[in-house]
Amino acid sequence: MAEQWIRKREILTELATGTFVSGEALATQLGVSRTAVRNHISGLEEYGVDIYSVKGKGYRLNGPISLVNEAELKQQISSRCFYFDEIPSTNAFILKHAEDLVSGDICVAEYQSAGRGRRGRVWVSPYGCHLYFSMFWQFPQGMAQAMGLSLVVACSIVTVLEKLGVKEVGVKWPNDIYLESKKLAGVLIEMNGQTDSECNLVIGIGLNMAMGEQHAAQIDQPWSDLTGQQSMPDKTALLVLLQKQLQQDLCLFQSSGLKAFTERWAAADLFDGQPVKLLMGQDEVHGICRGIDEQGAIILETDKGLKSFIGGEISLRKAD
Repeated sequence: MAEQWIRKREILTELATGTFVSGEALATQLGVSRTAVRNHISGLEEYGVDIYSVKGKGYRLNGPISLVNEAELKQQISSRCFYFDEIPSTNAFILKHAEDLVSGDICVAEYQSAGRGRRGRVWVSPYGCHLYFSMFWQFPQGMAQAMGLSLVVACSIVTVLEKLGVKEVGVKWPNDIYLESKKLAGVLIEMNGQTDSECNLVIGIGLNMAMGEQHAAQIDQPWSDLTGQQSMPDKTALLVLLQKQLQQDLCLFQSSGLKAFTERWAAADLFDGQPVKLLMGQDEVHGICRGIDEQGAIILETDKGLKSFIGGEISLRKAD
């Protein structure tokens, strides 16, 4: 399997020039047959890579591909990093190996065959197009200590993106990251353990870097990616910053709680002071968003006064 991915990545490097490369030239460059080249091209397409083929001209990428420099990533972070070309789910890997991990260890993949979002949704995960990242963390005081954690993670992502020069980025409660009013990244936190004793959790992050047309068609909500930036952030640099920022913020959260992040949340909150509606099953609550409370619940100013809401299947929308 490793040999197969070495060949595929070599082909992607050749196709990344933006010009057409013939199958014959690829075969000569890689020292393989043209049939092998065609098979690797077909395999990459099955993994979601958008490759444009023209008879007589050859192949080229129909959109940017961003691959992680594994050696550089592992060199620049102090925690362990598990890197894969393909994996069912980075979150599932962390959960499976939780007993052997320490806080700050991460799993990164170029492709997920079973990527998941919140509420059991599929997270579209084509090879090399986006960022798929999971971090292990342990809370010694149990699940109760993790209350409000997803908001902290959202703040961390915004901080990293702003450090990389990304403009017009903000948060939608509880943890969606938006760019120019469209979803850029999502967070999925899973945990196991006890309410009042040691608790293991995994923080999963999916961030759109370069969304191709064929993958955009599979998404049922407005989305954004980083291709509109003046310069596309380097994926390896983004991962290094993200791992370090999360580790720093989680240590602060563990020692000081959510109150240490209220100002950062308020600065990034796209709905603060806006008329919104909360969807809770078949029910709707309308009001003005007034930020969050000490537990991370959203506060709405309703016709019955200030009310806080948290948990379950709550979904925030702008009021019509």
